[in-house]
Amino acid sequence: MTMTPCGTARGYGTVPVLSLGAGGAVSPFVGDLGLCLVAAAILAIVFVKLRIPAIAALLGAGVLLGPAGLEAIRDKASIDTIANLGLTLLLFVIGLEVNLKSLLASGRTLVVTGLVQVPLTLAAGFGIFLGIGAFGFAMLDGIYPALYLGVACAFSSTLLVVKYLQEQLKLDTTAGRLAVGLLIFQDIWAIVFLALQPSFANPSIVPIAKTFGGTLLVAGGAVLVARVVLSRAFHIVARSPELVVTLALGWCFGVGLMGTKVYVSMEMGALIAGMTIATSPFAYEVVSRVVHLRDFFVTLFFVGLGMSIPVPEGAHVLVLAVITAVVSIVLRYVIFLPVLYATGLDRRNSVSVSTKLAQVSEFCLVILYLGAQLGHISGTLVSVVIFAFVITALATPLLFGASDLLYRRLRPILDVVGIRSRGAQPENETSEPPRLVFLGFHRVASAMLGDLERLHENLLPHTLVVDTNAVIHDEIRQRGPHVVYGDIASTEVLRHAGVDKAEVIVSSVPDELLKGTSNETIVRTVRQLAPNATIIANCTRNSQVAAVRAAGADHVFRMSNEVAMQVLPAISAALNANLASYLEAIEEESHRTRPEILD
Repeated sequence: MTMTPCGTARGYGTVPVLSLGAGGAVSPFVGDLGLCLVAAAILAIVFVKLRIPAIAALLGAGVLLGPAGLEAIRDKASIDTIANLGLTLLLFVIGLEVNLKSLLASGRTLVVTGLVQVPLTLAAGFGIFLGIGAFGFAMLDGIYPALYLGVACAFSSTLLVVKYLQEQLKLDTTAGRLAVGLLIFQDIWAIVFLALQPSFANPSIVPIAKTFGGTLLVAGGAVLVARVVLSRAFHIVARSPELVVTLALGWCFGVGLMGTKVYVSMEMGALIAGMTIATSPFAYEVVSRVVHLRDFFVTLFFVGLGMSIPVPEGAHVLVLAVITAVVSIVLRYVIFLPVLYATGLDRRNSVSVSTKLAQVSEFCLVILYLGAQLGHISGTLVSVVIFAFVITALATPLLFGASDLLYRRLRPILDVVGIRSRGAQPENETSEPPRLVFLGFHRVASAMLGDLERLHENLLPHTLVVDTNAVIHDEIRQRGPHVVYGDIASTEVLRHAGVDKAEVIVSSVPDELLKGTSNETIVRTVRQLAPNATIIANCTRNSQVAAVRAAGADHVFRMSNEVAMQVLPAISAALNANLASYLEAIEEESHRTRPEILD
């Protein structure tokens, strides 16, 4: 790096100019960040090959680079910056998944269990670890260690559970939906804990009131601004999906910075910012875009967290980690299972949900990390919970696979304690999937929608449009179809919108108008997502037809051919001196059609 004087006469000082030559220096922070990513990438390959959860690789990379390992990164400021940046963005992503409206509309089993599960499990864990501490376990001296280990037992891992549910195609089962719903309730309880956490050392009403008051003020202000200003801002940049993400991230840090002015942490502000977007029409697009950055955020946080792990002081650290892991798993069957059963769920699904949620949460690592920063607990106790997380993460795929076997083994015990079979609970009704989907909405789709209104009006409520031109979305909705704002090339957008369950999917926007994709690519993506759907796509040239068909299209149309077929009757009428009669019939037909949206 070279330093070049610039504008010193005006008092501007010096402006750094980066040297692009081979000998250019690298910022220490950028170098540390690069080391984190390189180490995480190498260990991720090894761990995936060994079928060990990837999060363990990220923590391992941090341990390898940090004080407990090679000490390649010694600057505490760099470690804290990496971890805090990752934490802020990670909580923003979690907030994007918390849809309060959907939760409030959930059934009794989910709502009641979600409300009582965390307090009951935390209280049970707190009592257990207080009891263990009473027998002279030095690391459990005082209330804080038992409290934080109780927290570690109360929450489950969103990353691991959703990952394995997706891999095993069980997200849409009764157990899968309940598991995801309970994870969202756990996130809300974690928000409450995070709001109270700074006041633990001084539990007077004033700091607690300031924390809650500040949180409510930020949440209320964020909701108001999101409805009045942010929604309009999203509409302004809607034609450029990449700017939608830029706006969302700006909103994340804007709310976070405002929160710091009223006793709310940056991380809590980011969480609130994500929640205000979760119910927005642009939520699918933001989630689909940010999900590609989420792994980067997770990498930053967990590598930074791993670097903060001190060298274990002895075998007692690992012993307490094993105890924490065992208590966490056992409490799923002692607390979760009876509550689920008592609120109406059949016992097979109660066992299944409890088993799927039997791990320590990555969110607990967030809470303990902040607890160590606040001085409530030592770094050693954070190490204990990290080791417990790794142990339960390794057990998670085994527990997923052994769910039915566990149910058969537990049946005699369940009969004895009064949790008896009462028949399987039927699958809950889900929102009806679309029958017809338009990917993109341009001239051809506009004309087809006009014909649907005229000829098949009953199909409109079962039609979905996925498009980024938010200006016309309200008008499309007025005609009857559902509309989702999102990039039609994004698998995440299409999956969230329910395109994978559609009967017929139409891609009518020509390649010349698509940005960064093509009909061939879209068809290939959709075919993988919806193997049983009928896919209709377009192409501009005859040379493209074979490729689009090979990608998975059932029918490929060329707009020039379709137009030619419509114009030929007019040519024939003109050659037979009947053009006036033909045009009169066409004109009469067009008067019966409703005006197109893109007319």
